[in-house]
Amino acid sequence: MITELGHFALILAFLVALVQTVVPLVGAHKRWSGWMAVGEPAATAQFLLVAFSFGALVHAFVTSDFSLNLVMQNSHSAKPMLYKISGTWGNHEGSMLLWVLILALFGAMAGWFGGNLPETLKARVLAVQASIGVAFYAFILWTSNPFARLAVPPFDGQDLNPLLQDPGLAFHPPFLYLGYVGLSICFSFAVAALIEGRVDAAWGRWVRPWTLAAWIFLTIGIGMGSWWAYYELGWGGFWFWDPVENASFMPWLFAAALLHSAIVVEKREALKAWTILLAILAFGFSLIGTFIVRSGVLTSVHAFANDPERGVFILMILIAFTGGALTLFAARASAMQAKGVFGMVSRESALVANNILLAVSSLVVFVGTIWPLIAEMAFDRKLSVGPPFFNAAFTPFMLILGLILPFGAMISWKRGKLGRIGRSLLPVLLLAFAIAGLAWAMQTGRSLLGPVGLFLGAWLVGGSVVDLWSRTGQSRDLKRLARLPRADWGKSVAHAGLGILFVGVAGLTAWESEDIRTAQIGETFDVGAFTLTLNAVDRVQGPNYVSTMANVTLAKDGREVAVLTPEKRNYPVARMPTTEAAIDYRFLRDVYVVIGDRQDDGGWVVRTYIKPLANWIWAGCLIMSLGGALSLSDRRFRVAAGAKKTSRSAVPAE
Repeated sequence: MITELGHFALILAFLVALVQTVVPLVGAHKRWSGWMAVGEPAATAQFLLVAFSFGALVHAFVTSDFSLNLVMQNSHSAKPMLYKISGTWGNHEGSMLLWVLILALFGAMAGWFGGNLPETLKARVLAVQASIGVAFYAFILWTSNPFARLAVPPFDGQDLNPLLQDPGLAFHPPFLYLGYVGLSICFSFAVAALIEGRVDAAWGRWVRPWTLAAWIFLTIGIGMGSWWAYYELGWGGFWFWDPVENASFMPWLFAAALLHSAIVVEKREALKAWTILLAILAFGFSLIGTFIVRSGVLTSVHAFANDPERGVFILMILIAFTGGALTLFAARASAMQAKGVFGMVSRESALVANNILLAVSSLVVFVGTIWPLIAEMAFDRKLSVGPPFFNAAFTPFMLILGLILPFGAMISWKRGKLGRIGRSLLPVLLLAFAIAGLAWAMQTGRSLLGPVGLFLGAWLVGGSVVDLWSRTGQSRDLKRLARLPRADWGKSVAHAGLGILFVGVAGLTAWESEDIRTAQIGETFDVGAFTLTLNAVDRVQGPNYVSTMANVTLAKDGREVAVLTPEKRNYPVARMPTTEAAIDYRFLRDVYVVIGDRQDDGGWVVRTYIKPLANWIWAGCLIMSLGGALSLSDRRFRVAAGAKKTSRSAVPAE
């Protein structure tokens, strides 16, 4: 009964979204207050209905209702409760229901917290947001119904993909979708502004917190996915430039560009057309990511395997919304004239450079991701574009971005002086060079990647510190720091987090060491400065798997450091093995151990990695997210202070 009610609620949400699309839009055009007022309660009703529908699907998974085809294919009665719940979105249909739930949530929040928005703009934002919902409700109900019943329910299910039975993957998709789908509200603001033909400083202030929230969630989601790939897949890497990894990374880059561009609109009323275009492209690339994951056109370990018909439906949605918005942009962009004038040396120019670097780097990733498909379709050639291409093509943009970031954060608006900023940053530059030189002197026969990464990291972190220190004035009054707006603190913290991320990536990539060998039980061997002993390999029964678990002692200088238990798990229902690495996490390095197969001589394959600064990668992601959260908590973001409410010239509908 609950399942049928959930299905019915989803259909009602679809109908409410249709009303929310048409009525407020007509009301805004006719200036009818009553019709425009329909948007907010409709957005709330739509969210409550789809939330109930999603709750009904969660209930079916928790209670192991195998009469539902989706539950039968993605759950099992012996599965731990956490993975029964996460199994709700660990598949195509359930994840699409989560998609529209988050879409409806952002629409409802725009209604709840949009009290300072002009009445016509708010109505149009809610209508555009609902129109996206209409398209995806139709997609779910007609091609991907999560509530489809089985005529003859089986006794038990087929279990969830074992790779997804992990805490990291339980929470990774919701955060990622909050970022992916959160960019839809920025898209709705952009299209609504194009319809109105007006973009001003108040619009920039309204769109910034939504962009920032989506960027924070995307940062956390991508970081969690990278961490999961690191410890779960057993290959020891954190990023492979996989198509699905790229699908989330491209919107993140565009969201970062949009976030900085909106600052210029708010502060100087410049870059209006460019900011609107970025908002369209950011969500457009989220739709491209949805297409890549669900169409089956590109192969990925992360992708949902689905028939091409669903991919065609998503492609039609992508063309309709992105193409329609770009067409509207082409028609209205000339009306959005910039008011602010700025010199070549100014914060505006630095932010323009930031935008260009982020946007072009995202397009480079897009070309590398989609080129194998184009080559196969157009030239009948099978190509593989892997990490070497992305590392060579993408890295230079990030290097340049890292170099200019401290200058851009400190330089004045409209017209600045590089000399004064350069003198302030000179100690940081010398320190960064000293750190890079020390790294170069200590390493032998290695590439420049490690020293360059340490230089950029020290440059960004030091630049953030100098930026804050410069706010204390000539008297060096530290009390001024306590009075700084949280957005300023957030900017410095986020930039420092990026520097820490650069250090982690460079250290892990440049100085990692690897050892692969066959070891007998009781054998001791050395890897770098560490001594490992394979004590035992036992068979262990898990809740829904059987594990081959090794016991490895890690020692250094004759002192035991840790006891590691790497595993190879076999899930009999899913008939799929997984590798569970054992990792000794430390501040400056990880020791990463993987147990392989038993050999004919009775020994076991043991892979050991020494990974310098690995944890700095995810620490950098968390610090960037913290910086974003600090900025988002700024009162100016919450209330859009200083935004003038337009006079309400609407007339009631007759």
